[in-house]
Amino acid sequence: MAAMLMRMFPLLLLLLLGGCGDDRPERIAQFQQLAQERVAYLGSALEKGEIRNANLLKQYANLLQTQKPELTPLLEELAKDASTQGPMYNSLKRRLEELGNSSNFVDLDQQLEEAQNLYQAADPSLYNDMLSDPVNVVADMSNGALARVNAISREAAVLANGAEDFGAGSQLVGNPAYGSWQTGSNGMSFWAWYGMYSMFSNLVRGPVSYDRWSSRRDYSYYNDVGRYRYTSPKQAQAQNQTFERTKKQFNNQGKRFDSPYAKSRAGSTSLSRQSSSAPKASTVGKRSSGSKFRSNYANSSNFRNSGSRTTRGVRRGK
Repeated sequence: MAAMLMRMFPLLLLLLLGGCGDDRPERIAQFQQLAQERVAYLGSALEKGEIRNANLLKQYANLLQTQKPELTPLLEELAKDASTQGPMYNSLKRRLEELGNSSNFVDLDQQLEEAQNLYQAADPSLYNDMLSDPVNVVADMSNGALARVNAISREAAVLANGAEDFGAGSQLVGNPAYGSWQTGSNGMSFWAWYGMYSMFSNLVRGPVSYDRWSSRRDYSYYNDVGRYRYTSPKQAQAQNQTFERTKKQFNNQGKRFDSPYAKSRAGSTSLSRQSSSAPKASTVGKRSSGSKFRSNYANSSNFRNSGSRTTRGVRRGK
């Protein structure tokens, strides 16, 4: 009997070690599958008109085109976010493709965190909240004729945050779906819009420099709530590099420079439970152990239909 136990000991040890093995690859594969299903579900919901703020975005864009036809190309570009053709939805699809290649990540922890974030970012309720930024951009361009959603008024937000009004489109500054921080000849960074969004350059109050924006920016959903979920690891790295470069320049001048995300701005209203429980935007890139992760969306079939929410009319009452 003793001899038999001795012969079985290596096998038992192997089984024991196998049971304590690294489960991260399996969890990554699971979340990748869940994220793929949820991104597809979200795309279907957008095309069927089941996302409340997506519907508002299309309505707002159409209404404003009749009032300001010179802005039609820009408004048509913004309205794409109400469909699967917009930069935010395409960003989710691109991240889903990158998720399948482990070489895109520094380690398994980062890959697992991205899989979890991507799964949650495609939640219809969270995505509905994210769309409040482009909706409110169009609302602000209407000079108050159209009501903001999920946010206090432009004037109240500027006052509450001691912010500078950078003009139309300022909610999208800092969001890598619409532009990026570029370095000028003076070594300082400024916001450069992508494609048709460059029309905002004619509407904002001069070039938006990174250092001025960082200290004087107003509230936006992406920068104050959604950045944790809607930023890929590569995008977070680029944002951090811009911050570190600017911080070093200020340090060389004997000045202090704080991250634009160190302090959340006031201004959100009526956000979903998913957004209200999201990690702070300032924690992007600060990874914790994947083993401590507990999803708020453990049931992959528990999708909330954002289109079922009641809504006010699109025009502001006088």
